[in-house]
Amino acid sequence: MLRRAAQLETNARRSSAGFTRWRLTIFAVGLFGSIIPHKLGWTQLGNVILAFSCMLFLIVAWYHNRLEDRLHRLRRWQGIKQVHLARMRLGWAEIPFRPVSVPERHGYATDLDLAGPHSLLHLINNTISSQGQERLASWLFDQPPTPASWASRQALIRELAPLALLRDRLSLEAQAVEDADIDGRRLLAVLQKRVDSPSFMPMLLTETFLALATAGLMLADLLSGIGNYWMLSFGLYAFLFLSVRSRSEEIFDHAQSLHRQLERLSAVLGYLERRSYHATPRLAELCRPLLQQHTRPSTSLKQAASLMNRLSVRAHPLVHYLINAFGPWDLYHTYRLQHLQDRIAAVAPQWFELLAELDAAASLATFAYLHPDYPWPSLQQPDDAAHRNGAGPILDAQGLAHPLIPAKARVANHIVFQERGRMFLVTGSNMSGKSTFLRTIGINTCLAQAGGPVCATSFRWSLVRIASCIRVDDSLDGGLSFFYAEVKRLKKILDSTRDLEGPPVLWLIDEVFKGTNNRERLIGGRALIAALAGGNGFGLVTTHDLELSELERRLPTVTNVHFQETVAEGALHFDYRLKPGPCPTTNALRIMALEGLPVDSPPSTTSR
Repeated sequence: MLRRAAQLETNARRSSAGFTRWRLTIFAVGLFGSIIPHKLGWTQLGNVILAFSCMLFLIVAWYHNRLEDRLHRLRRWQGIKQVHLARMRLGWAEIPFRPVSVPERHGYATDLDLAGPHSLLHLINNTISSQGQERLASWLFDQPPTPASWASRQALIRELAPLALLRDRLSLEAQAVEDADIDGRRLLAVLQKRVDSPSFMPMLLTETFLALATAGLMLADLLSGIGNYWMLSFGLYAFLFLSVRSRSEEIFDHAQSLHRQLERLSAVLGYLERRSYHATPRLAELCRPLLQQHTRPSTSLKQAASLMNRLSVRAHPLVHYLINAFGPWDLYHTYRLQHLQDRIAAVAPQWFELLAELDAAASLATFAYLHPDYPWPSLQQPDDAAHRNGAGPILDAQGLAHPLIPAKARVANHIVFQERGRMFLVTGSNMSGKSTFLRTIGINTCLAQAGGPVCATSFRWSLVRIASCIRVDDSLDGGLSFFYAEVKRLKKILDSTRDLEGPPVLWLIDEVFKGTNNRERLIGGRALIAALAGGNGFGLVTTHDLELSELERRLPTVTNVHFQETVAEGALHFDYRLKPGPCPTTNALRIMALEGLPVDSPPSTTSR
């Protein structure tokens, strides 16, 4: 597509250069073709040549402007596709980063790299509006959804996935003028908040009457010399204008910055209004509010943009005072804006809700389109009887890999949970992939529950509450030590598993009780694992304490698995493959020795 666009751009630039030459030629021919006949006394011929040249120049200029506009849109489209390539290749420097605020003390967003630079939202966030970005973030942060809302959401995303032209057109319409997001929340607040006053209409009528009286008296003075009585009416008009000028101050503040956003939103909704929905029933249902109104929303928004644009003349004081000297420009357009607000205030929230839902779904649809090998997850809801007796919840992921790791570097693994209380106790060497594996399960589950595709060969699961304890930081402001912060996080996870009415909990715990000594870590770890194994959920716990692996014999739902390294030519090599059983090797001393610390290196043996 980019190669084709580059060829089109080359041809368009050549055509644009040709139009420029034609415009110069027509101007020169028109100039000399009219001057020479006038000099020779052929005035009529000169006038005909001048008129014909002006008309021809305007026609060529119109076509040239259309070509330049299409060339501008083509370059914008190229930019969209270049960012798509960067998303496919994980070229982070070329993917626009838009900060997303994470709710304070969120249970898993930071642990799973959902927000921030080089995060999941950095990769998939292709929204065009602030509300769309908030909606997309909420799909990842507020989980799990209800089965009905998830099914509806995934159906919409799957329907949008092959519609690359639709998604590109939405981005083009939104970014035709500027790259900034459409601030839907602010636009809706302006459209719903009227600038009203009991004396507004009398003041508009009074100023209109005084402006007409001034014009009539001035004309009478010029024609009949009746005197400067017009100065009295104009003085009163000016006094009233200055006294009510502050009433439109708030509208002016919005008008300066929002009229372009209204134009962009009007263009986006206008494209949706013109589209056929015969083959896209989910999208048709979503866009129904745009198609069932007597006045098209895009028309109303375009009118609002035009009114805001006219009110923004206040940014130029000389022009503002001059134009208001002829009539109540500010009051008249504020009055028209009020009528428009009255007409659309009740239905405008539907437009912005529609935009937020479509915008967020289009981002996940683009993610699916750019990764056609990612499958759609399959939701399995356990029945009530199965839920009560401990069976039912499931997470069966085959070929599961991390979507934020380049395709050439990522390693896929399998994981299956088939009942409540199922736990994998993961041991392994340093840097062998334990933490990354936890994040791989968590981030793909987030994607699945948001309605998107997953980085796996297959993914079947029941809705879960995600809980993690991977990145724990001490807090100077909150007066929390690292260990205390970890304990509070683990207590929150344990409490969630005691709620038997809610969906099962998927817990992801990295290095349990790493903030304390070996003896107390073992005691606490055994107690926590036993408690989790009897709760409403399933998950993984990683540890360096190989003594915890004996819990597999005591707790039937606990299974030992491990990651392991190999040593070749004095260097460590990791395959990042999940293997059954506890880890038979350690590598901490070997890493210290390789980095030059004064420790005795263990013998270099190849791991089994």
